[in-house]
Amino acid sequence: MNARPGDHPPPKEPAHLLIVDDDSRIRALLARYLTMQGYRITTAANSADAKSRMQGLAFDLLVLDVMMPGGSGISLARDVRQQREAGAGVPIIFLTAKGEVADRIEGLEAGGDDYLAKPFDPRELTLRIASLLRRSKRREIAVAEAEVVRFGEFHFDIAKGDLSRGDTRISLVEREREMLRLLAGARGEAVSRIALACCGTPCNERSVDVQINRLRKKFEADPAEPVYLLTARGSGYRLALDG
Repeated sequence: MNARPGDHPPPKEPAHLLIVDDDSRIRALLARYLTMQGYRITTAANSADAKSRMQGLAFDLLVLDVMMPGGSGISLARDVRQQREAGAGVPIIFLTAKGEVADRIEGLEAGGDDYLAKPFDPRELTLRIASLLRRSKRREIAVAEAEVVRFGEFHFDIAKGDLSRGDTRISLVEREREMLRLLAGARGEAVSRIALACCGTPCNERSVDVQINRLRKKFEADPAEPVYLLTARGSGYRLALDG
């Protein structure tokens, strides 16, 4: 990997990335390259080292090697996603020499947002990092700007996770609440099945369709012909909000 300064404009406020890889050469190269791109970098040699660093620092994105002694990157991702703190939503990119479809699916089902096979061009990694950070920032801004969203006769308090119709509160299970939070925070934009699969306890993408149908039954007059929770063809799902 040949680092070339200026391949991608640095962010205005440096994002803090955690690079976890048992190969010291890769850690050093990525740390040097991404630092030149304007990011703040912390590295870890294994899962235990990464968990120790995450206890005292907040990271904007994780880059995880899959195959590591003492605990894989996939296991680490599952642990991160099972947390209930805000950090559980941090974007995750997997780096691995394993390129089989089944391996990629396992990583995404564990809560990964992207997957890059080794060997890779560091410029591609930089672009993927920037893309995930932009999406993450948009969601944070959307939630901050509107804690309560409305669609038809319904309103949803994003912070509290409460769905109501007028003065009547509608019961939601934990996964439905987390999925609705993600959909509402996207402000009408499509949310991928992969992202929805990471809500609450991670599940596979096929289960997302079942959960979406159950959620539709909570507020759609006809779940088979939804008006609010719409299928975004080829992308996932989106919540059609008022205004």
